Amino acid sequence: MASHRRPKQPSRARVTVLTAAAATAVALSAQVSAHAAPAKPNKDEVKAQVDKLLEEQEQAAERYNGAKERSDQLRKQADQLQDQVARGQGQMTELASGLAAVAGQEYRSGGMDPSMQLMLSTNPDGYLAQASSFEQAASTQADTLKSLKDQQRRLDQQKQEAAAVLAELDRSTQALNDAKTEVQSKLKDAQKLLSQLSAADRAAVMGDRASRSDDRFDLSNLPAPGGYAAVAVDAAMSKRGSAYVWGATGASTFDCSGLMVWAYAKAGVSLPRTSQSQATVGTNVGTNVANAQPGDLVIYHNDAHHVAMYIGNGLVVHAPRTGDVVKVMKADAMPIKTIRRV
Repeated sequence: MASHRRPKQPSRARVTVLTAAAATAVALSAQVSAHAAPAKPNKDEVKAQVDKLLEEQEQAAERYNGAKERSDQLRKQADQLQDQVARGQGQMTELASGLAAVAGQEYRSGGMDPSMQLMLSTNPDGYLAQASSFEQAASTQADTLKSLKDQQRRLDQQKQEAAAVLAELDRSTQALNDAKTEVQSKLKDAQKLLSQLSAADRAAVMGDRASRSDDRFDLSNLPAPGGYAAVAVDAAMSKRGSAYVWGATGASTFDCSGLMVWAYAKAGVSLPRTSQSQATVGTNVGTNVANAQPGDLVIYHNDAHHVAMYIGNGLVVHAPRTGDVVKVMKADAMPIKTIRRV
């Protein structure tokens, strides 16, 4: 009679191993498929993200400009205070030396009061002659002591002021470094996004030289400004095509506020470094472009992080953003915060 044996059932451990292996194979297959056919980034989405990053980069760049301007001012102030402290210390040393000489003379004379020494002199006729000199010396000594105390107070105050300025300089330097790091981070993120696109799509997002040109505007009949505004407008317009570089104030690269600083400097007018500070100079013209005159500063966005120069006929010249160049655009192409007449 034939023997029928039941097939051996797989152990629980073997079932677990086989199940895990199958799951791993499925996961690996999914990963391979994902790598084999990565999702193509949407050009319009990338453009929106890049535009946002570059706007945030410009905001950070203006914070950097402000921190740098403040750091430069504080460094100059600290140098001046330290020079004053050094001079004050020298004067203190000179005054103290004078008093030390007087004290040494008294010690050598046995500590006797000078007036007593004069009265006990064997030359009575000389007493009257020396008495006047003694009074003058005593007065000089008192004045020297008072000057020494006054100088000590001034020196202590200068030291405190220098310490406070140096502490603020440290804080300003940290803000400067933080803003610089933020700018570089925004640019890096934007570049990472752009690297996902084809060369053609990158050109479409950032704009090629032709699309960045301002040749579409008629600049042949711009109104002629007067005075120093004419010099500033001509200077700014002469830099059309120059590259935007954050933190730059010329003469071949500019950021938005740097172009204004450089152009007006050519006219002998000093402007503050940041667009936020430039939003407070001169006279407020409002927000209506119809009231603007060539040379006026047009400040954009609620936080005033961009600035351009009005050139007439509803147009401005400006340094737009990273990857772009100094060019002309419509004055109302962005939300206007204020127009300032310098």
